[in-house]
Amino acid sequence: MSKKSKKETVEEESSSGIKILAKNRRAFYEYTVEDRFESGIMLVGTEVKSIKNGKFSFSDSYADIRNNEVWLHGLHITPYKHGTHENHDPDRERKLLLHAQEIKRLKRKTEERGYTLVPLSFYLKKSIVKVELGLCRGKKLHDKRASIKDRDQKRDAQRELKNFNVR
Repeated sequence: MSKKSKKETVEEESSSGIKILAKNRRAFYEYTVEDRFESGIMLVGTEVKSIKNGKFSFSDSYADIRNNEVWLHGLHITPYKHGTHENHDPDRERKLLLHAQEIKRLKRKTEERGYTLVPLSFYLKKSIVKVELGLCRGKKLHDKRASIKDRDQKRDAQRELKNFNVR
């Protein structure tokens, strides 16, 4: 299995029309992801430019459902530096765009079974900002330790395999 060059990765992104802006690696450590949903996000003016420049943070963000609408909390989008005095509020709640059926299903699961909606990644799909939401369940401490142990074992096995192939 060869490592892909940067040029090959860019070509793949352009052919599929998807460019990943950021991933929430902490969410995969803190939660077990049960299901994933793609959603749009309602942004105003300069927020899109800031996101495309990578000037946002969503490590502690989550989504909740109110009045059959999904809202994203804790997303910080830095004001665009070339914007006017009418720049956006960096920490406001933002509405996520999902189908009504998906919202009903998510509402049922989050209320009954104790799941949490966590943004897993932000990406551009045909120049439109999208959010990948995960229906997640929190991990216990022993689960986190097990995932760290598995990751370390895989890394050691890869290292040994690489050293074996070099000899």
